Amino acid sequence: MAGGQEHWDEVYGARSEDELTWFEATPSVSLDLVRTHLHPGEAFIDIGAGASRLVDALLEAGLGPLTVLDLSGAALAVSRRRLGPQGSDVTWIEADIATWVPERDYAVWHDRAVFHFLIRAEDRAGYARAMSDALCSGGVAIIATFADDGPEKCSGLPIARYEPEDLARELARLLPGQFETIDARRHMHITPKGNRQSFQYSVFRKAVP
Repeated sequence: MAGGQEHWDEVYGARSEDELTWFEATPSVSLDLVRTHLHPGEAFIDIGAGASRLVDALLEAGLGPLTVLDLSGAALAVSRRRLGPQGSDVTWIEADIATWVPERDYAVWHDRAVFHFLIRAEDRAGYARAMSDALCSGGVAIIATFADDGPEKCSGLPIARYEPEDLARELARLLPGQFETIDARRHMHITPKGNRQSFQYSVFRKAVP
């Protein structure tokens, strides 16, 4: 993945979580979409979760089992400290999503702002393989990226911007016939400094054989 583990460990070590541009005190769009598609007792995974508070909200809602994956151990440590004893109810995975091999099936896959960092074709292919292998038949993938009018860089790294149609075409190229779009929406994220960042959220369902 772009930047590598050392880069992201430095990012999370340099500032508190509420100073990071992607910080959300309440991840309302993600939470709404996850709660729409995740039923009690179904497995969920948050890809590139960093120090996101989505896992906190899902624990409070009694959903799970929950898995959190990130390239940065420093980011995962922030969430584990914040959750305290509750963190023992979460499976924590430190891994590069482009090379990760899932060990179980999930009903819902959530990614807020990882895929747009994958500017190398081989990284996107690895991500797609992991997503396909991780999701059960009929499972749902929620993928949020910067929209076509969003930032061109994040944390000093170049990103690839997408409209829902662009992302759907890329997934169809990577995973022909495996996923269909079932929802898409735009969202304007306001950073802690008050800057505006345009996102798109796309929801895909894995085909049932």
